[in-house]
Amino acid sequence: MIHRSCMLLFRRIHPRLNVGSLIHARSCSAKATAQQQIGQVSRDQRLLGQPTPKSHPHVMKDGELMPGINISEFRERRSSFASILRHQASQYFKDAENHLVVIPAAPQAYMSQKVPYVYRQNSDFLYLSGCLETDSVLVMVIPQKSSDHRTILFMRERNAHSELWDGPRTGVHEAPKLFEVDEALPIEQFNQYLASHAKSTPGFMLWYDFRQPIDLKVHQILSSFVSDVAHSVAKMWMSPRKLIHELRVIKSPAEQVLMRKSCQIASKAIETTIATSHPGISEHELFATVDFHSRMNGAEYLAYLPVVAGGERANIIHYINNSQIVNDGELVLMDAGCEYHSYSSDITRTWPVSGQFSSKQREVYEALLSVQMELISILSKHPSLDSLFSTMCQLLAVRLREIGLISSKITSKQDLSQAAYSFCPHHVSHYLGMDVHDTELVERKIPVIPGMVVTVEPGIYIKKDNMKVDPELRGMGIRIEDDILITEKGIENLTAMCAKHPDEIEKLFKQKSSRKVV
Repeated sequence: MIHRSCMLLFRRIHPRLNVGSLIHARSCSAKATAQQQIGQVSRDQRLLGQPTPKSHPHVMKDGELMPGINISEFRERRSSFASILRHQASQYFKDAENHLVVIPAAPQAYMSQKVPYVYRQNSDFLYLSGCLETDSVLVMVIPQKSSDHRTILFMRERNAHSELWDGPRTGVHEAPKLFEVDEALPIEQFNQYLASHAKSTPGFMLWYDFRQPIDLKVHQILSSFVSDVAHSVAKMWMSPRKLIHELRVIKSPAEQVLMRKSCQIASKAIETTIATSHPGISEHELFATVDFHSRMNGAEYLAYLPVVAGGERANIIHYINNSQIVNDGELVLMDAGCEYHSYSSDITRTWPVSGQFSSKQREVYEALLSVQMELISILSKHPSLDSLFSTMCQLLAVRLREIGLISSKITSKQDLSQAAYSFCPHHVSHYLGMDVHDTELVERKIPVIPGMVVTVEPGIYIKKDNMKVDPELRGMGIRIEDDILITEKGIENLTAMCAKHPDEIEKLFKQKSSRKVV
């Protein structure tokens, strides 16, 4: 059954939907198209197109399709998606008798000819299929007046020559068993399948995102398809992404475990990086340090290009050049997170490269820290993220006025908030999950509910040419960011183990010094 927090969100967004009536997906039937077998090696003995409990027992347990996530959870996700899609259609697209959902995998991207980037799957495709292979398409056929649905996975067939160069493929013969889908077909038959579906299923509605195409080859096929069968569809098309994001924004217990681990790995890596920094170190070395320790503790890679900004470069909110030297007396702002089995962390810490805050630096830092800690506490009351941003502006204005960065002559609430915004010109929170800025189509104006993971990241950025502040503070940028899980009992700070109080940060340097003496 769908997680209780998901029910709360669905009832809030779709008040008439009876989520409790969701039906599990049907048991799969092995109706894969016949293909020539490559060798006589059994499934248990040969490698497939992604890790399995047989090939990676050190990472996966029996029954898991992805590390930490059982195959049954993917069936439940597809059933939940089918149910909310039917509800959406019953409200807005009443002529549709059947629905055809098309979600492509991400294509392989290349740095240059034959030199690929590290492959990362389309999160929506991965969420519903559990498939990590490129050149694939997930198709769901969903009748409007039935609780049943059918899932077809289009994939690459096995090919000995290609697998020699690029590694094993699952192939259409093994895919129904591995992914527990109803059918698997060669990707080359996708166009033919669409034409056949249009003839056999009149009055269907196509659910595909034409505005943000993932795979251009698939997109071209679907564009031609819609042009050819416009007379057969109940409505031209509708994107399924928002409905998928409404599911993804609520993390299941299994997803929460993975996110907790991702946050632990990144927290430890950042603490290690803080402890090894010193005046004269390069931003590049700090980047390499957090990357190395994240990977060494189990992360696949960093979740995004980190911000490693020394001194006044911290005022560039998305500074990713990471190529300068950090000088004595400067602060370092690091915004970094890792990806652990497809789930991301996102942490920001700011520290003095010398190991000790000056009195002025500590004063500004502690003002920001008090705001951040109060905002985290407020999350237990389930505000919206937009509401949390408004609260940040109010709290930050008070603290900035107390330390003299905002004039005491400013008294109105609106003027104070506007003044605070000039010091922190970005939102204070976003959803976090499979993507760093997760589920972008879920609005930030809805109240947070249990199962959501959000960031809390206020900042203070003082421009170098701000002549109204103490010269020591000009050009200084500070941000503090934690990842917060909303729970039934309140909140859980998933990154609480990463030092952020100034005393804790300075202690990391002292511990390093004491180890050297020993």
